[in-house]
Amino acid sequence: MKKISIRINSVLLEGILSLPKTAKGIVLFAHGSGSSRLSPRNTFVASVLQKEDIATLLIDLLTEEEDEVYETRFDINLLTRRLIEIVKWLQKHPETKDLSIGLFGASTGAAAALKVAAVLGSAIKAVVSRGGRPDLANEILDRVKSPTLLIVGGNDFGVIELNESAYSLLRCEKKLEIVEGATHLFEEKGALEKVAELAVDWFKEYL
Repeated sequence: MKKISIRINSVLLEGILSLPKTAKGIVLFAHGSGSSRLSPRNTFVASVLQKEDIATLLIDLLTEEEDEVYETRFDINLLTRRLIEIVKWLQKHPETKDLSIGLFGASTGAAAALKVAAVLGSAIKAVVSRGGRPDLANEILDRVKSPTLLIVGGNDFGVIELNESAYSLLRCEKKLEIVEGATHLFEEKGALEKVAELAVDWFKEYL
């Protein structure tokens, strides 16, 4: 595990790269608004992936200053552009250039991840959304080719319906998993473990 920095134009984004020695693939995490590379939920999921020999990159898509601006937090196109640049960095970096790439998006980050998958096509091998807002990428969902797993809490009312409508627009290999009893942040006992289990299975199959 090591700290990295990726410069995009005039902005420096901080990240944490974890590379198991026998990793064949890497999962890039796209955090939701108001979250960061230090998100305890994504850090937990990343740790489970690492134990399964899947590399991870947890990285901020916004600087602290940018994240304080409400409009920037929900600027899906900005998050998408940043995520694309980070994917390009992974494709060039000596330690990651030979790894297949998957995306794990939470909340608004899921919309950005799906937009990236639609733009980059076969470069993205799989996408997992946790409590995501894929509806914020509705206009481009039919272009996603990457196998996509949408995970939603059974008690995350409103977001379930948004995921169901987005699911109907996807034309790729896809699955919608409802974690019974879980709310938006999957804080209930065993809920986050279930998310990690589902994500591991998906990435192991498609990465």
